[in-house]
Amino acid sequence: MRIIKVLHCSVLYVSQIMASACDSPVDDIEDMVTSHDPTPHERQFARRNIVPRPRKHKLQPAGEELQTDSVIPGTQKIWVRTWGCSHNSSDGEYMAGQLAASGYKITENPADADLWLLNSCTVKNPAEDHFRNSIKKAQEQNKKVVVAGCVPQAQPRTDYLKELSIIGVQQIDRVVEVVDEAIKGHSVRLLGQKKEKGKRLGGARLDLPKIRKNPLIEIISINTGCLNACTYCKTKHARGDLASYSIEELVERARQSFQEGVCEIWLTSEDTGAYGRDIGTDLPSLLWELVKEIPEGAMLRLGMTNPPYILEHLEEMGRILQHPRVYSFLHVPVQSASDSVLMDMKREYCCADFRRVVDFLKERVPGITIATDIICGFPGETDEDFEQTMELVRQYRFPSLFINQFYPRPGTPAAKMEQVPAHVKKQRTKELSALFHTYKPYDHKIGERQRVLVTEESFDSQHYVAHNKFYEQVLVPKKPEFKGKMIEVDIYEAGKHYMKGQPVEDARVFTPSIAQPLQKGQVSGLPQVSLLDRLNMNISHYSGVVLQRRAEAGGAARASVWSKRWACLCLKRWTRQIGGCFLRHRVQTSRSVCSLFYVRMRV
Repeated sequence: MRIIKVLHCSVLYVSQIMASACDSPVDDIEDMVTSHDPTPHERQFARRNIVPRPRKHKLQPAGEELQTDSVIPGTQKIWVRTWGCSHNSSDGEYMAGQLAASGYKITENPADADLWLLNSCTVKNPAEDHFRNSIKKAQEQNKKVVVAGCVPQAQPRTDYLKELSIIGVQQIDRVVEVVDEAIKGHSVRLLGQKKEKGKRLGGARLDLPKIRKNPLIEIISINTGCLNACTYCKTKHARGDLASYSIEELVERARQSFQEGVCEIWLTSEDTGAYGRDIGTDLPSLLWELVKEIPEGAMLRLGMTNPPYILEHLEEMGRILQHPRVYSFLHVPVQSASDSVLMDMKREYCCADFRRVVDFLKERVPGITIATDIICGFPGETDEDFEQTMELVRQYRFPSLFINQFYPRPGTPAAKMEQVPAHVKKQRTKELSALFHTYKPYDHKIGERQRVLVTEESFDSQHYVAHNKFYEQVLVPKKPEFKGKMIEVDIYEAGKHYMKGQPVEDARVFTPSIAQPLQKGQVSGLPQVSLLDRLNMNISHYSGVVLQRRAEAGGAARASVWSKRWACLCLKRWTRQIGGCFLRHRVQTSRSVCSLFYVRMRV
């Protein structure tokens, strides 16, 4: 009650004051301002002396991670690892090039990478074991993983590939899309075939961006797949039937490579001898067109060909392999000297066919190097069968011999055959290897003067590696001025797999390329323009798209909507192509970029 009485008295007092104030007359508005009130200048000065009180920020607890809004693809580091043949190596170079061109950084240190791109080989069990172990290691280190190559293409439902993103062997031109989604945590699988008018193509375009492992060597896959159905081969399941690139595409790729400083071209595929049978041409026709593009001092190396398809072109091949800018080298796998084993393999030739190829080329191309492959312990191989193979090696003394112990690959007919015991396979592999090391193919060449092309560094980093006309390895002194050049050397030492040469003084040095080679890690196939030029070109292109869409929209309201939507889309695309480069260099360009973009968009 006492509180209520006090409140009542207060209200009465206030009302009396207000009544007295209203009763006093006010003649002018200025009468409301007394001499004691502050002037406007004094009020303004008082404001300047006001000190804002800082807002207290809530400290973030130690150890708590800041949650980001989203992941921006195109700014991460990628580690690319490739196993297998030169065709697979070329695919890996193409994928690395596209990723780098899109803003990703290709690193050689797997520990620094945000994502591992693993490009696999399915020829033998050990290669797939390494591939599987790498996936496991990446997952243990919480790395993102994208897989490619023949293993996932041939068996995408394998348990250890579950929930992983896959790039098919004919889908390497879409690697950026797959990696983008993998970075976001999504799983994407692209395993389709490239077709045009219902006909299967050789694969992705040959003019895609590329990072060559060796800037001096260009690997060109002339076709994919083959015409055989070997009972032991798993690669057929991945690469499929023969599909060839056109001669025009291949010649243009070679021409571009030489303009980028390449001095050696490798032609590769699962079977180069079968090239063109699906498009109405053949291997000699391709080779004669390619040699027209090879500058002086550069060389062309032909890849593996099976005996059945080279038999038809022996005369032509003999002339081509004698060309001064083509290595006198041919890789012709025999696999076994036993006709019964070859029949079980479904190799479609007999040992006599192989001998005919070798004998003819040795006669027509003096000094030619014939490399071959042999499988030890194929199912059903007897001691007599293996002895025939040993006799073949004794007769021809192949300077380059690839010895492989048989491994049954899942899903192949050979895996279902009765297997040779493991200890027998190992023993035969050892015996053939011992025979191979009983002879030295280069001892008779000591004292010769040879012209060699220097292309790479030796494994021990003590020498440069060069090759003579017969693609025999010659080690030369490690002098920077020799790299990518053709020089003359005197052979003074020979080993099992190499020779050593001393450069001839005052000898002419051939510089094959019309341009300087690209730097290691530099992207091939991109115009060499500055970053600002690329920025300007991209903004011009995308702002043009916005204006076109605005004109097509029809109506002011729809035009405004189209402009906003396409502006966002264009900025996204531009950020993917250029933004990654700016972010890596820590260039603060957001205001200038946006202002430039919108100035371009104004009508």
